[in-house]
Amino acid sequence: MDFIIDVFRASWELLLDASPYIIFGIVIAGLLKTFMSADYVAKHLGHGRFKSVFKAALFGIPIPLCSCGVMPAAASLKKQGANNGATIAFLISTPESGVDSISVTYALLDPIMTVARPFAAFFSAVMAGLSESFFGRNDKPVPPPLLTIQQATCLPSGNKGNEQGMFAKLKGCLSYGFVELWGDLAIWFAFGVVLSGIITVWIPQEVMANYLGGGFTSMLIMLAAGIPIYICASASTPIAAALILKGVSPGAALVFLLVGPATNMASLSVLTGLLGKRATLRYLLVLSVCSVTSGLLLDNVYNWSNISAKAVVGQAGEFMPYPVQLAGAIILIVLSVKPFYRAATRLLAKLGLSSIKQTGCGCPEGDCRN
Repeated sequence: MDFIIDVFRASWELLLDASPYIIFGIVIAGLLKTFMSADYVAKHLGHGRFKSVFKAALFGIPIPLCSCGVMPAAASLKKQGANNGATIAFLISTPESGVDSISVTYALLDPIMTVARPFAAFFSAVMAGLSESFFGRNDKPVPPPLLTIQQATCLPSGNKGNEQGMFAKLKGCLSYGFVELWGDLAIWFAFGVVLSGIITVWIPQEVMANYLGGGFTSMLIMLAAGIPIYICASASTPIAAALILKGVSPGAALVFLLVGPATNMASLSVLTGLLGKRATLRYLLVLSVCSVTSGLLLDNVYNWSNISAKAVVGQAGEFMPYPVQLAGAIILIVLSVKPFYRAATRLLAKLGLSSIKQTGCGCPEGDCRN
């Protein structure tokens, strides 16, 4: 019982630190979604080996989509004329970063990691995109597999209808950020917060320091742990913070922050159908090399600066007044009720314990966001 109480306390403290920054990131994400149309993004990604890759990597950095959610978006870009290099750059930079995860990184980690994370995401996205442009075949757009089409029906869609005016745009911004976007992130972020609490309470500091305290071997271990699992960028951040506090090097934590959101077995299978086996292998190889390289460089930056990552983790969150933290945490909890209800409904339906019908994508009938 004491263990459960300690985990709850550690998780609650982390939620307090992160919640105001999450809300800020959600608002910015909503503004980006509202004022940056998909058509505008797509038309810049189909021409040239270099420009399209750089643009795709830049476009992807602020957009908050997870590794599965980005698949339908990338398939749509490719069908609209984006080349393979730009598609892969977008597939890497988008799930590895996002305004929401950047703001949470600042709250739970430190300014160095806040800058290093999107920079490493951009670097790995550009290198993977350029490798595909030079060594891959820029085939004609391939129809995405059925799984991708089904996933696309559940993706956030931004404004609907022909509403005009600033008030309507702001309404659409808030609706997308706090309803649709947070609806996609809530469960995974809760998972990350609870897991970070368990790591903080349960795992001995000596174990992490001995095996993941830095160096090439630490990077490989985190690479092997991060590639197969599914976790979004925001949810991976509290886990990284807990790992660093237990003695994991910031470079090893960065490897996890990069490969965890960018890869998982489901997204890799969809990517194989979208771009082919060779492109998928190049995607994994270049992403792995760039992630490990970025991790090693980051550890050297901390060493050269004589800064202890463990000592500065979470300091940004401590600057926020407690009433603001508490209000933010309560808002996120209230907003999470509906996503958890939907998840429970889907689970019960899959188990045959609910009379609610499901659509092809697994959402309750009438609940898909088209």
